[in-house]
Formats: sequence, C-alpha cells, structure tokens
Amino acid sequence: MLLISVLSTLLSNAVNARRDISILYNRIAILILFYCILNDISSLNIVAKGIGIHGGLLLVNNITLIFHIFVYLVSALILVLTSFYPRKVWISQHSSLQSLLFNNFVYYNTKIINKMGEQYKLTEYPLIILFIVTGAIFLMSTNDLVSIFLAIELQSYGLYILSTIYRNSELSTTGGLMYFLLGGLSSCFILLGTGLLYANSGSTSLDSLYIITSISDINSVDLWYKPYYINLSLVIFTIGFLFKVSAAPFHFWSPDVYDAIPTVVTTFVAIVAKISIFILLLQLVYYTNSTFVGVRSPINGEMNWTFLLLMSSLFSLVIGTVVGLTQFRIKRLLAYSTISHVGFMLLALGISSVESTQAFLFYLTQYIISNVNVFFILIAIGYSLYCYTSENKEHEELLDKNNSPIQLISQLKGYFYINPLLALSFAITIFSFAGIPPLVGFFGKQMVLSAALDQGLIFLSLVAILTSVVGGIYYLGIIKEMFFSQPDYKINTVLENLTLKGYLANNKTVVSVGSAYANDTKLSFNYKNIVLSSPIAFVISTITLVILLFLFMNKEWLSMGAVLAQILFNY
Repeated sequence: MLLISVLSTLLSNAVNARRDISILYNRIAILILFYCILNDISSLNIVAKGIGIHGGLLLVNNITLIFHIFVYLVSALILVLTSFYPRKVWISQHSSLQSLLFNNFVYYNTKIINKMGEQYKLTEYPLIILFIVTGAIFLMSTNDLVSIFLAIELQSYGLYILSTIYRNSELSTTGGLMYFLLGGLSSCFILLGTGLLYANSGSTSLDSLYIITSISDINSVDLWYKPYYINLSLVIFTIGFLFKVSAAPFHFWSPDVYDAIPTVVTTFVAIVAKISIFILLLQLVYYTNSTFVGVRSPINGEMNWTFLLLMSSLFSLVIGTVVGLTQFRIKRLLAYSTISHVGFMLLALGISSVESTQAFLFYLTQYIISNVNVFFILIAIGYSLYCYTSENKEHEELLDKNNSPIQLISQLKGYFYINPLLALSFAITIFSFAGIPPLVGFFGKQMVLSAALDQGLIFLSLVAILTSVVGGIYYLGIIKEMFFSQPDYKINTVLENLTLKGYLANNKTVVSVGSAYANDTKLSFNYKNIVLSSPIAFVISTITLVILLFLFMNKEWLSMGAVLAQILFNY
C-alpha cells in the first residue's frame, strides 16, 4: 500500500507544475499514512510471532508492526505542520458550533494573516517524507545484511534531500551538505561491518548470524568460526548506526545540522530517523548478545560486544548534559538534550533483559512523543510572534528567520505574558524531559534506572541520575526566561492600527473573495483576532495532556511494553 501510494504521488508530481497545491499533497500524504495505520492494525492478529517475507529478507512481527504504526502516526502529525495554514481568524461572536459547521469565514488580505512561507510551495516535501517512511519501515522489518544497507540508505538519502529542500536558504543548504558528508561516513562503517560479517560468517542472513552466536559450544570450533572477528564486525557495524542516532562520541554533526536546517525539517530529522534504527538495534542486540570479544570486563568478567553501547551511553549522558549547559541557541540545546536521552536508551539496550527491553520501548515512545510536542510548540511560538517585533536588534537580524523564527533562547523571554497556555504546554514538556514527577518522562527514566540497578550497573546509574539533575539546570534556564522575565516584544506598527475586513458566508453558497453577497454578514477584526490554527493547537493540547495525565492512564502503556518485551524474549 505504501509503495503504491509513493509511486502514485511521484507520478502526480511529475505531471503537475503548480506550487500552490502543496497543502493538498500534504493532506493526501496524511490520508495515506492513516490508511497504512489501519492496514497494520488489521494485521496484528495475523502476524502473531512473526512472518518471513521474500525468502527471509524481511521479518514482520508484532514489535515491528507496533512501531510501523508509531512511525506512520508521528509522520502524519509532523505533516500537519505543512498541511494547514498556521494562523486563522477567531471572532468570539461567531464561534458557535452552528457557525463552525454551516458558515465559512472569508477574509481579505490573506497574506497578512498567513504569510506564505516556503514550506507551502514545496510539492516534493510530502513525497520525500513518504520515501523516508518507506525506508524506515523496511529497516525495522529487515532480516538480511544487504536489505539493511539498502533500507538505511533509502531513509538516509531522503533525509539528506529533505534537509536541503529549502533552496533559497543558505543555512539549510550548509546543514544538509554537512549531514550528507558525515552521513556518508557513517554509511561506510555500516558497509564495512556488513562486509566483515559476511566474510566471517559466510552468510548475509541475520538468522544465520543469530544461530552462530547462540550455539552454546560454538566457541570451541576455531577452524571455521572466529568469535573475535564476528564481534569486531558487530562493533564496526554498530558504530555506523550510533553515528546516525547522534550518540556520543559520534554526535558532533547533530547540533550544527539541527540548528542550520528549518525547524519544520528538524522536527522530522530529529525524530523519525531514530525510531527505525533503535528498533533494528533492539533486535540485533537481543539475538547476538551471547558472543564475547574476549576481553575481561570490570562488571562481570566477560566483555560482550554490546559493552560498546554502555560506553556510548556513558559518553552520551555526560557530553549531552555538560556541553548543553553552554548553549544559547534553542535547537542546539535540544540537540544536546537528545544526545543525553539517547544515552538513557543505549543504557537500556546494553543491559538486554526483559525489564530493560520494556524500559527501552517505553522510554523510546515517551521521548518521541515529547520531542514532537516541543518542536510543535517552538514552531507555534514563531507563528504567534508574527504580529510582534522585538526591541532586541539581534533578534531582528537573525539569518533565515522566515524558516526558523525561534533560534535563540532569549527570544522566549517573557513569552508567558503573550500566550500563557502555549508557555505552560512548553513548560510541561520541558519538565518531562528533565524527569520531573508525575510527568511521563519521570517514569521512563525510573524504569531504565531500575533495570540498570537490577543488573548491578551502579556506576552508570549514578551517572544517569547526576546528569539528569544537572541537565535540569538548562531546562530551568529556559523556564526562567519564559516565565520570570518581561517580554521585549511590541505589536508590529503595521498591524497595530490596521482594521481587516471579511464576511461570514454560508457554506452552501459559492462566493469569491472580494464579492460578498448582500445576505452575508460583514465583519471587521484586528490582530487580536488572529490565532493559531485549530489542527496545530489540537496536536499540541492532546500531546500535552498525554504527558501531564500519564499517571492516570499508565496501565495500557506499561502493559503494551511488557507484552512486546515478552514476545521478543519468548520468540
């Protein structure tokens, strides 16, 4: 279904040169993704423990299907940002349910209310996202080294193109080129690891690799199997994926790329690309964690190849927290926050127990949801400040301000006094990142730390706790700017005294802008009636409520994580 939809969209793009219907393409992409969700939901009972496809190249089970649905849903939510205009007119006298259902509010000077950004002229945007989603779906379901490389490249090349799709933005082009060059380097590690695994195991099938690494006395067979070489291959193979999820010490590209590309694109690049890679790593770690490098470990005397994940977790926790304290640009700070959260997920992955797998699945889910919300709110803040000008000249002279309105933490100064509800939503999400109870982020960190302590990883648990506490400092710095400082914004002088005209028309009557009928209600409004569009407001409010009220609906989430962990360990 997804492949057919991608091809249909591609053909439609090829024969259509109109740029003004980009919103229509985005909405069609959302419908495609929701249809894929329904298709996967109907397959959950059929797949059961797993089904091999195309001679074992792909393996579909309940874990991959659940995260297929998750990727579709997250991608559809992100497409909402470019499927609807960011602002609308809200007049309380005409906001009844009857008016919303049976009347259409038409206004003149639409460019004043909805300034047309470049994202509303890119018909290729939803097509590229569908290609990336296709690569992510294949990557989560792959069961062969060759198909892994093809899937990761399909996903990665889509991300490179998406990062540079804003042709008129010098920063976007710079960030996308950096992403492409360093992403190509990580692909070299993956390709090298793939070649070494094939050379030392004699097969590209992951099933064969799982069998080799799980036979109890296989290490005694030295004639055809060298455990050290297999583990070295797995280490090199994994380094490439750690590079792509921006885990330390392979993280140095992500802050620069996140900060350079437009915020709408950052939302997709920072979120969707990580889901598929982490699910692949989850299955790889589980099936190959019985092989040893042959070096003594200070923890249990034997060093598993997954010890690399624990080392990367330690670096990610420390670097993501310490370097994040010095950041003054909001997207760079969120990039280092992501590195710190990746450290928690790698800690759960490296343990590889039933409890840690449940903690990993839950942490990944709640982190992705919170990250979607924080980027949505950042974009919404930029939309809401459209009517304002800053007295700070530095804010007005920022590069690429049309594509990334909020770039500095200082731009959030006093925003609580402009839009209290949006500021509260942002604070709730930030506190969830910091792990403040009773928000959903606290339970994610608590589950990971509990699983680590059960396995005797006391040092890593202490580091995780300390970095969480220290990381709260830069989160509180944002809250201080937003809630406890006076804003330096004032209404744009062009809009302050401007009275805009419109009319309330019957939906059954076909009217054209500028020619209202005599029976239509003529209206006047000003900048105070320009508010955030309903779809964006609905997404932000829904996710914020999920983060805030998780304590009252935790049974379903935790039960799903426990069931998926049991399926993996009892397969």
